Amino acid sequence: MADTTFLHWPFFDDRHRSIAAKVEDWAASNLASLDHGDTDATCCKLVSDLGEAELLKHTGAEDGTLDVRTLCVIRETLARHDGLADFAFAMQGLGTGAISLFGTDAQKAEWLPLTRSGKAISAFALTEPQSGSDVANSTMTATDDGDAFVLNGEKTWISNGGIADLYTLFARTGEAPGAKGLSAFIVTPDLAGFEVTERLETIAPHPLATLRFTDCRVPKSNLIGAPGSGFKIAMSVLDIFRSTVAAAALGFARRALDEALSRVSTREIQGAPLADFQLVQGHIADMAMDIDASALLIYRAAWAKDSGAPRITREAAMAKLFATDQAQQVIDKAVQLHGGDGVRSGTAVEKLYREIRALRIYEGASDVQKIIIARQTLGAFKGV
Repeated sequence: MADTTFLHWPFFDDRHRSIAAKVEDWAASNLASLDHGDTDATCCKLVSDLGEAELLKHTGAEDGTLDVRTLCVIRETLARHDGLADFAFAMQGLGTGAISLFGTDAQKAEWLPLTRSGKAISAFALTEPQSGSDVANSTMTATDDGDAFVLNGEKTWISNGGIADLYTLFARTGEAPGAKGLSAFIVTPDLAGFEVTERLETIAPHPLATLRFTDCRVPKSNLIGAPGSGFKIAMSVLDIFRSTVAAAALGFARRALDEALSRVSTREIQGAPLADFQLVQGHIADMAMDIDASALLIYRAAWAKDSGAPRITREAAMAKLFATDQAQQVIDKAVQLHGGDGVRSGTAVEKLYREIRALRIYEGASDVQKIIIARQTLGAFKGV
């Protein structure tokens, strides 16, 4: 059983402890025998089941307020049980984050009841073939044409691509060069000119796709926020959800530590449990320390946002960078402590080894987080 004493840290209220217990009970009852044979079908079922369990209600908010600590607690718990369940939950929030924070009343009324109940699947379409973390370099265009914007270009590595009912998409409307010339739109797959050109396979299967837009007309009522505010919208959403990526990594790391503790307590060498050897104890100590340090950074960032900080760019970047990188190390140690069984296909630690790698890339790769942290730190020093 994973350590939950952190829930009594001063970052949390009783409601966070209550939701953690609810998610733990639901996950234990619903995820142990989850069939991963058909990734698309499983993801769709998970969204429906999470909606029925009323867990998705935390992924959207008509008043524009998302409780980041709640999102982190849920993602950490789900990730500890099943990576795809965490993914299904997270994308409902990331995909509609722009609507929650910047959408019109009509947009919120149309989409949030559907995504929060699990009756519609959402996606966040930001990445392009030539611009991953460099959002300001996006080249997809949205041309003003009377009552609509006309989309042309490609998006790739889009989570839930091919199964989503709505996509929050960012395209260049040209109000200014670079970051100031992007806008955000709600796009649905039934629009003419929308095409899924490729489904992408990864080492930890998730629904991913490349999308192409050819003279795709999007009604002007689907514009989120003001024209030219797309970069601000995207960064505001990522400010919130980068902390939750870190929480998912923490969940993976906690599961890896649990698996390692079980292994070293029962596996014997030279007539003694592995846990009796000082070198093994050193690995366990490192794993436990990395987990606690990650949790402190994650819930510091989440608490700051929930306490009213307008932006937590530096705190979220630190949390994501440290927690995802250290979770990789924790899981690697767990694999090593399992010996040959650690690389046997289908074992818990082998699946964790595949699951964790992508978290150090998506929503801003680790090296990008270092750039963000450095710029924020230098800016504060210079008084910018």
